[in-house]
Amino acid sequence: MKKFKKIIIGVLWMLISVIPFEVFSQEINGYAKVTSVAGSVLTLSNVDEAFDSFEDGEQIIIMQMQDDVIGSNTGNDASFGDLGDIQSAGLYEVLTVVSHTESGGLPTTITVSGNFLNTYNTGVNSSLQIITYPTFGSPDYTTTADMSAKSWDGNTGGIIAFNVNGVLTLAHNIDADDAGFRGATANGGGSTGCTGASNYRIPSTDNHADKGEGIYKVTDINYAAGRAKILNGGGGGNSHNAGGGGGSNFSSGGLGGPGWPNCTPTAGGMGGVDLSSYVTANRIFMGGGGGSGEGNNGGSQNAGNGAGIILIKANEIRTSGSCGGLSITANGESITTGSGGDGNSAGGAGGSLIFQVGSWSIAGTCPLTIQSNGGNGGDVTHSDGHGAGGGGGMGTVIFSSAQPSANVTINTTPGAGGRNCNTCDYAETGTGTDGGGIVQSSSGPLPVTLIQFEANVNEDRVELKWVTATEINSDYFVIERSKDGKDWKELLTTSAAGNSHQTITYFEVDYNPHKGTSYYRLKQVDFDGSYEYFSIVPVKFLKNSREKGINVFPNPFVKGKEKLRIQFNNLMDQEAFVVLRDMKGQEFYSKVVLVYEENQIVAIPIDINLPRGTYLVIASSENEIYSQKLIVK
Repeated sequence: MKKFKKIIIGVLWMLISVIPFEVFSQEINGYAKVTSVAGSVLTLSNVDEAFDSFEDGEQIIIMQMQDDVIGSNTGNDASFGDLGDIQSAGLYEVLTVVSHTESGGLPTTITVSGNFLNTYNTGVNSSLQIITYPTFGSPDYTTTADMSAKSWDGNTGGIIAFNVNGVLTLAHNIDADDAGFRGATANGGGSTGCTGASNYRIPSTDNHADKGEGIYKVTDINYAAGRAKILNGGGGGNSHNAGGGGGSNFSSGGLGGPGWPNCTPTAGGMGGVDLSSYVTANRIFMGGGGGSGEGNNGGSQNAGNGAGIILIKANEIRTSGSCGGLSITANGESITTGSGGDGNSAGGAGGSLIFQVGSWSIAGTCPLTIQSNGGNGGDVTHSDGHGAGGGGGMGTVIFSSAQPSANVTINTTPGAGGRNCNTCDYAETGTGTDGGGIVQSSSGPLPVTLIQFEANVNEDRVELKWVTATEINSDYFVIERSKDGKDWKELLTTSAAGNSHQTITYFEVDYNPHKGTSYYRLKQVDFDGSYEYFSIVPVKFLKNSREKGINVFPNPFVKGKEKLRIQFNNLMDQEAFVVLRDMKGQEFYSKVVLVYEENQIVAIPIDINLPRGTYLVIASSENEIYSQKLIVK
């Protein structure tokens, strides 16, 4: 039923792409909150399959959105909301769904294959979610409409992720703008004196604005408001009319404006903390939400949301034609409306973009802009000094190879602070140098682009073939086999290419497949021991499809690697005389074998000094003679 649902959704988007009206931005992922992890079983809630569904055999991403990272930094002082221990916040990996259970048409549990690379937490101050990871194209794909991430709602969303095994041709924009951690809601405001030296963390109150959201899940009402940041969420403006602090990610957010009448010390919300020392291709964050400004005249705005996360894996990204310019962006939200005589709110931080891409071919007639910028804080539109919103910190853009330069513009810029009055100075800009969030030649948990994996019966064997388009730090592949799709055993291993952006075809053979239906899966292992599973392929093998005879394997035979074996197919209750000769007739081995069971396998002890070359294995019974060529390497 769900596969039918996916087809219907795909057809609808194809129809939308050709209708000559306004084309709306589309979401492409499914999402679910993970409430517990028990071994390889994930228990789910808040499932959203409006645009994609969780299916057996397909890949998903698991990501730790929030974790208990505040530690002991909970006092009512300026250190409130500092980072204690990063825990698992921002860690993610790709998994394969083995099976799932449903209720009311939605999954309630999902069982995944293999072991987790990371530890994931589901405590009261943590948020863990899974996201579908669709593959588009066969293998190339051209976009049909703008794509966007579902906005984070406190449980799911904030991420857009997909894979293209061949060439991804961009004809539309992709964005996770404003889709990350949520900015604080506008403050109704009271009226009291300047409180710049106190009230760092308090419950929501008229006189003290709320904090933005970040990588610590707040469950204590006493942490909701006050001027201190809370990890990468900006602090709220304090009384009277101070501005909110900017959200953060790769760089910290800006301090909000001081408040009326020029509060000393400043009552402005503190900017979110700098997370750059923790950002890698394996650990990424959504942009933190801005803190709201304190107001008493109804002029303060909702603070800016941080940006979400974009994960794109492709062999190549290209543009063509005359498009006027395309963009891939994860920008924090700016505050564009003035607050009058109130404190105004802060901008959200830029998000994170991961490009696991082998090469780029961007046309000069269709240039590409990539951005992860912080949002701007809001202005005070009044003749007297109050408190403008601080700017959001910059996000990060991470490339698996060198960053593209030809016809590509890349920006990671902090947001500007708003103006504290019509003629005043400004609240603080988010910190960091333009471009500081760009990271290149860094590979993460998406190391191999697999174009094809198939298993096909060929007479008395199952032939296994897989094709890769990109390999990063890839050590070797493992073929695993199962009778039931649950209990797996290693069948064989093959060395990988290491690092490659060329198409590579691999071929192996299962010379002794199970009778009936069995399952094969491909495991790819990196040099550091991390690994990824690909889709499971079923094969139905009928024993009676074999003719009488012998099968010698492995063939070609590599001396010193494994034993040479001969299999007797449907020759029960016979004696067979086995001889190994070279093509000139010289004999190297002979033995009489009693075949007492169907498809019996016998090891042949081959001298390690057997010369390389072509040989003939002959098995003769009373009435029949069977032979097979053997290559020795």
